[in-house]
Amino acid sequence: MIYRKPEIHEIDRSLFRGFTRRQVVMDCLRREGDKWVIKSDPFIDDWSEEDYAFLVTCLKNTLSSGGFVYGAFEQNVLKGFVSVEPKLMAGGYLDLSSIHVSEDMRGQGIGKVLFRAAADWAKAHGAKRLYISSHSAAESQAFYKAMGCVDAEICNKEHSEAEPFDRQLEYKIK
Repeated sequence: MIYRKPEIHEIDRSLFRGFTRRQVVMDCLRREGDKWVIKSDPFIDDWSEEDYAFLVTCLKNTLSSGGFVYGAFEQNVLKGFVSVEPKLMAGGYLDLSSIHVSEDMRGQGIGKVLFRAAADWAKAHGAKRLYISSHSAAESQAFYKAMGCVDAEICNKEHSEAEPFDRQLEYKIK
């Protein structure tokens, strides 16, 4: 696996030709009162062509505005990526706007490498914490817990309203 920053001209729909977003979700975390509980909520999460087009626009914007995009490539095929927005938010957060690993490559440590690269970049750019509006799938939550993430001290209203089932997390940068 080769990890590198893609050039802005590489970010187009063809970059994702070997990337499979598909995630079969059986259980999700849901807030009940003051705690998170696992609930059965089966669905399949996948991206449409419109979602890919929006992602390409977002990643290009992240790069052109001074943010961070970093990818995992196997034989020049993207298999995972992470992005961090450049604008410091209230509370010393930088927004980890995306982290995804292709379905065929999950469980191999790629997400950990990408997450650590994002944290290192954020630290070098003045952040005290990463902000994550995280997918509620139990597997996604297990990943973030293993990385040391906890519930965000300061919730970003924009993220909370855009994705009401997401769990708002933070990672304190060491």
